[in-house]
Amino acid sequence: QVRLAESGGGSVQAGGSQRLSCAASGATDDNVCMGWFRQTPGKDREEVAAIYTGGAHNPYYADSVKGRFTISQDNAKNIVYLQMNSLKPEDTAMYYCAARIGTCPSYYYLRPLSAATYTNWGQGTQVTVSS
Repeated sequence: QVRLAESGGGSVQAGGSQRLSCAASGATDDNVCMGWFRQTPGKDREEVAAIYTGGAHNPYYADSVKGRFTISQDNAKNIVYLQMNSLKPEDTAMYYCAARIGTCPSYYYLRPLSAATYTNWGQGTQVTVSS
């Protein structure tokens, strides 16, 4: 069972940067899609980025974050990062790390996946961007 723990959230001014980390422990391997989602009150979780630990394809980015966010991984440490630059107030949300077995379908479908397709979740970390 993979356990996920996010860190790095906090408050930042618009235009600033922040890096989130997701540490994975337990039964980790290189056939996992790691995704970052975000959620605001009253809305569904939105997949913003995903990366396949086996490296078979490039990462996926939602249109809303493309060019501003970068997802990366440190396989030795079992950590996935989300570097967020040029932050906007609309990026304010609870950010969650998630995992699912296999490649990242969002990369091939060119659209975000439903949160229901991921099987493991962290507790989330709040990011607040002020104008």
